[in-house]
Amino acid sequence: MAHFLGEFDCKLDAKGRLMIPAGLKKQLPEAEREGLVVNRGFEKHLVVYTRKEWEVIVDELSKLNTYEKKTREFIRYFTRGASELTLDAANRVLLPKSLLEYAGIAGEVVLSCQFNKIEIWAKDAYDSQLDNEPENFANLAEEVMGNAARRNAND
Repeated sequence: MAHFLGEFDCKLDAKGRLMIPAGLKKQLPEAEREGLVVNRGFEKHLVVYTRKEWEVIVDELSKLNTYEKKTREFIRYFTRGASELTLDAANRVLLPKSLLEYAGIAGEVVLSCQFNKIEIWAKDAYDSQLDNEPENFANLAEEVMGNAARRNAND
């Protein structure tokens, strides 16, 4: 599994194409051959996965019990709008208009790498989110990671 690193400020062209920055392109050696997948994020942003990572996610989803209504709804909403992206000769990807509208993306964007995925945010939405960072980040870290650290210590 790939773990991406970095944060990149970018601009969409008039057609909704995004040029993949050189520093990120180096982290995506299989993208030209296998492609990428983009879909809606849980907040108003987009998420890009390598094709290989997307297949892992789809495999997990296929194991869920689709006889349960909440499961069907989750799968439907999670995969809604998922689209394959291919790099052109200029290292650009064309983002689907419906996904750009969902995320309120036009013009300036931020690509934020997180483990196995790349989030695409409208720059103003991303900046606004970071402006609302918890006053005491250490408390949040303890709440989120404290139990995991204790659990791992007991293993």
